[in-house]
Amino acid sequence: MSIIKSFSVGLGDMYYIKHGTDNFTIIDCCLSDDNKEDIVAEINREKRFKGISRFISTHPDGDHIQQLYYLDDEMDIVNFYCVKNEATKPVETNSFKRYRELRDSSKAFNIYKGCSRKWMNQSGADNNGKERGSSGINILWPDTSNEDYKSELQRAKDGVAFNNISCIIKYSLNGGVTAIWMGDLEKDFMEKIKDEVELPKTNILFAPHHGRKSGKIPQEWLDAMNPDIIIMGEANSNDSDYASYPNHNKIRQNSAKDITFECETGKVHIYSSNENYSVDFLHDEGKSNFDYYIGTLHV
Repeated sequence: MSIIKSFSVGLGDMYYIKHGTDNFTIIDCCLSDDNKEDIVAEINREKRFKGISRFISTHPDGDHIQQLYYLDDEMDIVNFYCVKNEATKPVETNSFKRYRELRDSSKAFNIYKGCSRKWMNQSGADNNGKERGSSGINILWPDTSNEDYKSELQRAKDGVAFNNISCIIKYSLNGGVTAIWMGDLEKDFMEKIKDEVELPKTNILFAPHHGRKSGKIPQEWLDAMNPDIIIMGEANSNDSDYASYPNHNKIRQNSAKDITFECETGKVHIYSSNENYSVDFLHDEGKSNFDYYIGTLHV
């Protein structure tokens, strides 16, 4: 069994995966003075018995690294995963300064399409001979040889734009859920690279760019993934691309607030921190391990 948690942090992204193996993964950081103590306390509590923890940065836009320095100070990020980049900013916040320090340190591991590492997607023994399973995480993008991607790297280096250096992350539980994250990839860029990315059947898709129209997913990708549920981020309603996915079940984080996915063989039990939130497309199995149960997805 594993747990995926999607935090309600406003116009930003922050997630963790508590793996069934000896792994714990955090994806992006969007902390504020109002939430940082509670979120970091929960992360430290949930990962305390895990031998391997990693932080994956999809890209260094402000709403994905907000108060990264606080997270690092409170938990000491020892495995920092990011795409290889030389992003700069005309005005460096403390969050970006910490991103740059981690990115350019020995703690960094550069991710790219098809990369492998213990214990991200390889099982094996540690230095003490203890066997560890993998986290089930694989990177589907970027292809670092792609010319369009190289152009976006240059824009990031010039301090102009950062969204399109986002990676695509796949998490799979053996016999269970497949989930996909796409950072803040933008519609026009995804159209350029749509033939360069192989996407699997997906159970839970976190919509790129917080569910904005500017992050609309190419139809070819939707057909390949055929997601059972699309998680729409906390974009403002005027910017939301909610109506562009009429044939897919959706959960809107604006309404659901924190979302917890309890993943087991063949099933995902889903909970919302908003006790009044409900959907009509899930099975009712009467689960109660977290607050508040909204239903079960069969995968």
